[in-house]
Amino acid sequence: QVQLVESGGGLVQPGGSLRLSCAASTSISSIYAMGWYRQAPGKQREKVASITSGGGTNYADSVKGRFTISRDNAKNTVYLQMNSLKPEDTAVYYCAAGTRPGSMDYWGKGTQVTVSS
Repeated sequence: QVQLVESGGGLVQPGGSLRLSCAASTSISSIYAMGWYRQAPGKQREKVASITSGGGTNYADSVKGRFTISRDNAKNTVYLQMNSLKPEDTAVYYCAAGTRPGSMDYWGKGTQVTVSS
């Protein structure tokens, strides 16, 4: 069982930056993939970014060039650096962990990100 706790959300103006953190209760070095997802009001949850144990990354087209996912295995933490934020980035952001390809098995409770002037 892996417990995930997100932090770093908040209110930011358009064009601003935030860094989300996801702390895992166990070592993440052997977890196949870690990812960030988001869900805006009235919309389905969507994948934002993911990173594998080998360091491979994948991003949604809507965030490419603005968001960066990274992992610190020593701290059992995954980060999502979000720059040039837009109002359409407003959502609850969830951290997830997958033990095998194509599956996210564990989820955090989410952190709210609001982009507004």
